[in-house]
Amino acid sequence: MAKKKFSKSWLQQHINDPYVKMAQQKGYRARAAFKLIEILDSEKLMRRGDVVVDLGAAPGSWSQVARERLVGAGGTVDGRIVALDLLPMEPIAGVTFIQGDFREDEVLRQLEEELQGAAVDLVISDMAPNLSGVGAADSARIQHVCELALEFAQAHLKPDGALIVKAFHGSGFSQIVADFKGVFRRVVERKPKASRDKSSETFIVGVGLKP
Repeated sequence: MAKKKFSKSWLQQHINDPYVKMAQQKGYRARAAFKLIEILDSEKLMRRGDVVVDLGAAPGSWSQVARERLVGAGGTVDGRIVALDLLPMEPIAGVTFIQGDFREDEVLRQLEEELQGAAVDLVISDMAPNLSGVGAADSARIQHVCELALEFAQAHLKPDGALIVKAFHGSGFSQIVADFKGVFRRVVERKPKASRDKSSETFIVGVGLKP
């Protein structure tokens, strides 16, 4: 009974959420689009001509934002956007989608083929692991996902490139920030307005690889 009540209150909150309404009006696939917009604006990241990789892209709202930022005067994407996810994703014009796990060599090879040797300006990751509700296990999973994104960024970013990942406050969070500081010259934490108050999610932004 409690679960049903919870689902109903969540649904009510979701329907009344101003960001959900705005996402519907603007044609974004998820309210998460506004989180990325705020981070990009505050950090002055992503411009035409950029090569962008979106890890854990489905349903695609972050790729939609990337496309908007990169579209030139003729309506075509000026730059390149490659999106990856384990789940299928509805196509987005100008976005190359690869379905698979980027930890697998075959998927990574596919991605590198799409990049055609180009170094990446920005890696964005809204990935979140499936959480069990067991604090220690979940912290380890979140840390692992962030480490994977960090490893990928180190291997593929331009020296002045940037990485945005989603993390969650709790045990392991300070370790993720420390790992970022070991790799990037500048590291900031962002809690966008579109993040729900009750959510512990915080986005970590790393800019400029250390030599």
